Amino acid sequence: MSAARDDILGRVRDALKRGPLDPEQAQELDRRLAEHRRNLVPQRAAALDHAGRVALFAAMAEEVQATVARVAAPDAVPEEVARYLASENLPAELVMAPDPALDTLPWETRPLLRIRRGRAEAGDNVSLTPCLAAIAETGTLMLVSGADTPTTLNFLPDTHIVVVRGEQVVASYEDGWDLIRARAGSSNQPQAMPRTINFITGPSRTGDIEQRIQLGAHGPRRLHIIVIDES
Repeated sequence: MSAARDDILGRVRDALKRGPLDPEQAQELDRRLAEHRRNLVPQRAAALDHAGRVALFAAMAEEVQATVARVAAPDAVPEEVARYLASENLPAELVMAPDPALDTLPWETRPLLRIRRGRAEAGDNVSLTPCLAAIAETGTLMLVSGADTPTTLNFLPDTHIVVVRGEQVVASYEDGWDLIRARAGSSNQPQAMPRTINFITGPSRTGDIEQRIQLGAHGPRRLHIIVIDES
């Protein structure tokens, strides 16, 4: 623990008039943090098989005004991106996360798509990103920041397209956090915990303006999810 963090936590303890934990309390705290105990987890998604979870995720995402397309293989992603842009009367151009998995897709089959890789900028209308997990229980996407996944792509463009692999669909938020911990603790490719984790459920919205739902208030007004389900 850093000296700065020790100082902050020390001030909190002083304000609460509490001293350092005794050894028994400290041991219990360390054990609790290591175990990652689960709270109540709804069975609606946990009791389903893989196909059921994917179907529930798609249904819940559509309930919150996201659109969902299911494709049978990764090679179909470029075609679906082009189809969606045309259906929404959007220009055939986008900014894409510099993610190695997205780079392996056959974008050359859609030569009219103009793709720039990197962070989103003010003039970008459409972004394309991967995700870490998709939560079936609520239709929520779990995205992490990093060199290959700039967070600006999640919020600046008016339209956000997210590619989800079927095996990334999990039952609950707790399962998503398990993936984060596994990713950070992998013995083959250990990674630091991400600086930012975004949970995205449908397009950006607010009801603050005259109690009417307005889409796109704090981020994209369109969210299109492409699920690659090879099962």
